[in-house]
Amino acid sequence: MATTRGVLLDVDGTLVDSNDAHARAWVEALAEQGLNVPFEKVRRLIGMGGDKLLPRVTGLTEDSAEGKRIAERRREIFLSRYVPSLRPTPGAPELVRHLRARGLRLAVASSAKKDELGALLRVCGAEGLIKGETSSDDADRSKPDPDIVHAALQEIGLPSGQAVMLGDTPYDVESAGRAEVRVIAFRCGGWGDEDLAGALAIYDAPADLLAHYDSSPLAGP
Repeated sequence: MATTRGVLLDVDGTLVDSNDAHARAWVEALAEQGLNVPFEKVRRLIGMGGDKLLPRVTGLTEDSAEGKRIAERRREIFLSRYVPSLRPTPGAPELVRHLRARGLRLAVASSAKKDELGALLRVCGAEGLIKGETSSDDADRSKPDPDIVHAALQEIGLPSGQAVMLGDTPYDVESAGRAEVRVIAFRCGGWGDEDLAGALAIYDAPADLLAHYDSSPLAGP
């Protein structure tokens, strides 16, 4: 196994307990436009970019007039109603600090919009600790396409074989795999082990990985 020199970090569900909040914001924004979509249907798609989620639940494209209204309203609802009460996933701030102290290059690889990303990084105490921050605004195609992962690799200047991605959804596992990046997955985003198949290892949350760091894939051969 190649030596790991960098870590790509998903944020929603991985470092911040925000997946349910994202789903609720989508449901509320859709309902305001007369589109009643069950929470459970949206929740299973959280981790994809909005450009993929919206067509799956409504048939609308994000660049249509109605799609733009819904996407903007979702953003407003998420930032105003939900971000103030969000919390880090267990151990997220400590894990980020530990990775940094180990000298690993860190980059965010998130499907979040750039203006949401700063708020989320403040929630998990990672603001200012991560060299590269790539969002859906930096990629033509969102997860599960590999574009965001490729952009994050460029940010830290490493080939795919020298990086590991931390994520919590099957879309993280797929996007990293398509970029030939190894993945460590967390259950704290709400997905089961069968959904996260393909990951090198699966832990309950960042705290679990930190507690077992020396025996984890991040510790090296």
